[in-house]
Amino acid sequence: MKKLIRSHLPDSESLRRNRLFAPFADWLGHPRLWHLNRHSCAGGVAIGLFAGLIPGPMQMLGAALLAVLFRVNLPLAVILTVYSNPLTIVPLYAVAWAFGRAVMPLFGMTLPAGAHFHAPDIADDAGVSGWLRAMVDWFLALGEPLLIGLPLLAVTLALAGYVMVRVAWRWHLVRAWRQRARRRGLG
Repeated sequence: MKKLIRSHLPDSESLRRNRLFAPFADWLGHPRLWHLNRHSCAGGVAIGLFAGLIPGPMQMLGAALLAVLFRVNLPLAVILTVYSNPLTIVPLYAVAWAFGRAVMPLFGMTLPAGAHFHAPDIADDAGVSGWLRAMVDWFLALGEPLLIGLPLLAVTLALAGYVMVRVAWRWHLVRAWRQRARRRGLG
């Protein structure tokens, strides 16, 4: 699997030759951005999950910038942001709103009376600009619980993703070591 993934990743030389990426070649040429090891992959997953909850169309750019800053797997970080999409955004924001609502008392904040989570109200014939306007209005109407819950959910998902990748990688290594030891013992 690792070899298959590596065969589709660009190397730093191909990035330097690409005229689109040439101005950023020094940043994008760092080998840790393209390596598949447990640190780089776990960090890439964490950043992708975190950046996936950045509102608006800035998720992939945010993931790329964070991956370069923390020197973790760039393609993995960017690709993982797609878990947040038009089909999943309402459930994710519902969880974030509930998360924010649950922790508001810890910050001495109270939820306004009658405040509840509601789905966005988008007309069938709204078009792209109408859809965007309705989404912004909906986002603003959810207020403080969402404002608190989004970063908390993003950090929670990032930590969970990081730990899960590290545990899965370790499990895979231990399993491979044991299989190798068994083969040596039998051979």
